[in-house]
Amino acid sequence: MKMIQAIVLALVLGGAAAAHAEQPIERTDLIKNDIDVPGHEVVQVRVDFAPGVLAPNHSHPGEEVAFVLEGTLEYKLEGREPVTLKAGQSLFIPSGVVHSAKNVGSGKASELATYIVRKGEALVVPAR
Repeated sequence: MKMIQAIVLALVLGGAAAAHAEQPIERTDLIKNDIDVPGHEVVQVRVDFAPGVLAPNHSHPGEEVAFVLEGTLEYKLEGREPVTLKAGQSLFIPSGVVHSAKNVGSGKASELATYIVRKGEALVVPAR
């Protein structure tokens, strides 16, 4: 009987740990607000990347400024050489430019993404 209780306890604890396991990419919306440019808004998001995780090719309906908060991220912008940024470094991504970001460090990586985008459009547009 004690063996069955131990197995049940292990399964319950294992399930609880899995429920709290780190997501590959976690987005936390911080702010969304109108700006003085008609038809546009500012959106700010924290993006956390598990080690080795890639945010596949996508674009935005406006400009993005990516600021690396921690870790090391490699950005690939269409038509440009890849660039690797560490905590404290920033990158400007022009409107509509297809790009990807990958955590190339050994631990978690995080960025603060600030967008100036057209209102009413999807913030992230997967590349085809």
